Amino acid sequence: MKLAFLDPLFGASGPWASVYLDTSRDTDDPDRAIDLRWRHQRDALLAQGADHATVSALAVAVGTDQALPGRHGQALFAAQGHLALVEELPEPPVRDTARLDALPDAAPLAVQHAPDIPYLAVALTCGNEWTPDESTGDRVAGEYVLIVSEAGRWPTGRVRPEHRLSHQIPVQGWRRAAPEVARELGDLAQRHRAESIVLCRARDDAWASGMLVNRWPRALRDRLTVVDDDCVTGPEAAAGPTLLEEHTARVLEGRLNAADQRQLDTFLAQRARHPGQSEGVGAAVRALQQGQARALLLDRRARLAERLWLGTEPPQIALSASDLETFGASAVQEEPAVAALLYAAVRTGAELIVLPPDRVEVTDGVGVLLRYRTVPADGPR
Repeated sequence: MKLAFLDPLFGASGPWASVYLDTSRDTDDPDRAIDLRWRHQRDALLAQGADHATVSALAVAVGTDQALPGRHGQALFAAQGHLALVEELPEPPVRDTARLDALPDAAPLAVQHAPDIPYLAVALTCGNEWTPDESTGDRVAGEYVLIVSEAGRWPTGRVRPEHRLSHQIPVQGWRRAAPEVARELGDLAQRHRAESIVLCRARDDAWASGMLVNRWPRALRDRLTVVDDDCVTGPEAAAGPTLLEEHTARVLEGRLNAADQRQLDTFLAQRARHPGQSEGVGAAVRALQQGQARALLLDRRARLAERLWLGTEPPQIALSASDLETFGASAVQEEPAVAALLYAAVRTGAELIVLPPDRVEVTDGVGVLLRYRTVPADGPR
């Protein structure tokens, strides 16, 4: 996963105020609940020494995601009185947090971006509606096919889809309309380079979905997963985002995007030859020091107790202050390990692979894929 979305956080100096807030709108009075949660975190920032201008910059952005229904959260970052980044989170944080530190607390945000899979989700259902008869003016029941879709990158597409569209077409016109709808959806999938297409339908609507899918090229059909859901019975079910989210999550759970999967396969081959250069905090630090880290691998559940040392230049990261001084660093600072590793990865152009739970275990919950081969430091294999 590329980390360009974190660039606004590493181009300015701190101290950084980082806030993760549950901004779900699933209560009777969500605005009051969000305001109360923010006030607790505001007070925590002020107690840590945050200046009022920085706290005020954050306050302006808190709760500005009110258009999003259901459960979600916000990640907010500010420094020197300026708001640097606000992102909606697909899931609310486990607990609200507010930190003031030299580096932004960006790791939870990066983890919520993973696995960053380009996708297209489609819900299809058939239903009835009452419409006026043109000749008599009487209201008559008419059957229709409803198509609702969204495209984006999973899971951030749950809160920030890149494209949504819907069509409601009379059943008698579906055979004629299906090729055009299929072309539109196919173009959407190709434009977003969708690696996974999820089609949710009611079992009784297989005939309608068949007319759609059979008109896609084989390349798209090979990426398709069809989910039959007996609960999809009407327009409210098909049009609601919850349906798309639930089934897309079920299909994509535990996956990586194609680029990350290729890099993970390369990492596993590298680790088989040179484990000492491939996993553990020490190996990651050495690779970052040398600008040799192609990708940093991080276990989603990693809780690193270590603290690392940083200098003023991107490759200046070390396990201790004395190690860093040997590289000629004149000013050093001690930082939480995950924040320091992520900072060094962004500043040296490395990518991040967030490992799915129970998929691959790495020492300390950290691995590193090297840019090029070196003389093995762990002996010949």
